[in-house]
Amino acid sequence: MMKAPAAPAAKGTASSETRYFTSIDGLMDGNADVVLRETRQGKNVTAATLDVCYPAEKGSERRDRFVADLTVNGNALTGATQSQIDKLPVTVKLTRRPTGDSFEFKGQITVGQTTTSVTSTDNSDQSEKEFRDNQTADDNIMAAPKDFTEVSPEAVAVKIKIEAALDFVRTLRGQQVELSLASLNVSCDALRAGEQVINLNIDPERAAAFIARAKAYPGVVNAGWTSGSVDMERTVRFNAAEWRDGDKIARDKVAATLSGVLAKSLSAKPAGVKWDDETGRIKLSFKRPSQVVPALELTETVEVGAIVSPDKPGATDKLILWISTPSVATTDEASGAKLNLADIANTDEESDPRDDNGAVAALAAEFKAQRWDSDKSVWK
Repeated sequence: MMKAPAAPAAKGTASSETRYFTSIDGLMDGNADVVLRETRQGKNVTAATLDVCYPAEKGSERRDRFVADLTVNGNALTGATQSQIDKLPVTVKLTRRPTGDSFEFKGQITVGQTTTSVTSTDNSDQSEKEFRDNQTADDNIMAAPKDFTEVSPEAVAVKIKIEAALDFVRTLRGQQVELSLASLNVSCDALRAGEQVINLNIDPERAAAFIARAKAYPGVVNAGWTSGSVDMERTVRFNAAEWRDGDKIARDKVAATLSGVLAKSLSAKPAGVKWDDETGRIKLSFKRPSQVVPALELTETVEVGAIVSPDKPGATDKLILWISTPSVATTDEASGAKLNLADIANTDEESDPRDDNGAVAALAAEFKAQRWDSDKSVWK
C-alpha cells in the first residue's frame, strides 16, 4: 500500500537545523572539551545539549564528563544534571548572544562545589556535516589481519565498554603481558563513545591465544592487533624452517645469529642478550671504544631492540625480524677514578655512521631474507 505524501511545510515556516559549537573559552582553566549542540528553527534555538569533558582534578589526566539538556528561554540556556564518573551535581546557567557572524556566551557552570564563570566571545558554529567530518573513529584494531605489515605482531588492543574495563584490567595481574599505562586514562572520545581501548604488548607467539580469550570477556567490543614497534623499513622476512625448534621459534639460535651480525655492523663486541618473556622483545647490548677523545679510552654501550615473529597470524612458513635503531650511551669504564659524563644527545648533530652501518641489509643477507618495498607494498 502506498503511503500518502507528507504534507508540505506551512508557507514561511523555516526548516529545522542542527548546529554545533566545539569550543567555549575558559571552562576548567581552558582544559575542557566542549560540544554544544543546538536545534534551530530559523534563527531561534528550540533545543540545546551541552556536553563537557574535563579533568576530574586540576592537573589530572583522569577525565569526567557531563551532558546537560538545556532549557531554552530566549537567550537563556539553563539545565541541571550529574557528572558521568564522579556523580557530582551540575548546574548550567548561560546566556547566548549573536554578535555579527559569531556568538557570545556568558554565565556560570557549577560542578560539585566548584563554580566556573564563563565569558566566551567570537564563537563560530558548524553544520552537522562539518561536525561529523571532524570526528575521529578509527581505533586501528585488526581482529584478523592478513599479515603483519600494517599492524605489529607484539601490539594488542582490546576495545571494551567503560563499565567493564576496570575488572578486565584486574584480570591482567599475574599475566605475562605489558600494559600501557597511558591507555588506562579514559579519553574524552572514549567517555562519549562509552568504550575504552586498552593497549598491551605481548610475546607474538602468545598473542593470538590472548586475543581469543579477550574476545570472550564480558563487555569486550573488539580485540586484535594494532600498530606497535615494528617498522617495515627495518624488518626482514625469511623462511621459518631453519629457525624453529618444533613449533616454537629457536630463540637462542636467532639471538646468536642476530648478535653476530649486529656486532660486525656496529663495529662492537657483544655484551649481552636478554629476552623479555612478556613482550617477546630481545634486548641486545654491545660495547665499543668511543671516538670522542680516543686517548681517554671511553666506552660506548650500544643497545638494539628486536622482535621475531611469524609473518602473519595462524599457520605460516615465514618469520619476520625487526630491529630498532641503536641507542648509544658513553661512559668511563677505565680502571681507577672515573669521569662522570652527562651523555645528552644533540639532535642537531648527525648520528655516528657506525650506529647502524647497514645492519638491516646485513641481516637480510645472513637470514636469506626479503626486504619490504614501501613503494609497491610488497616483499622483494
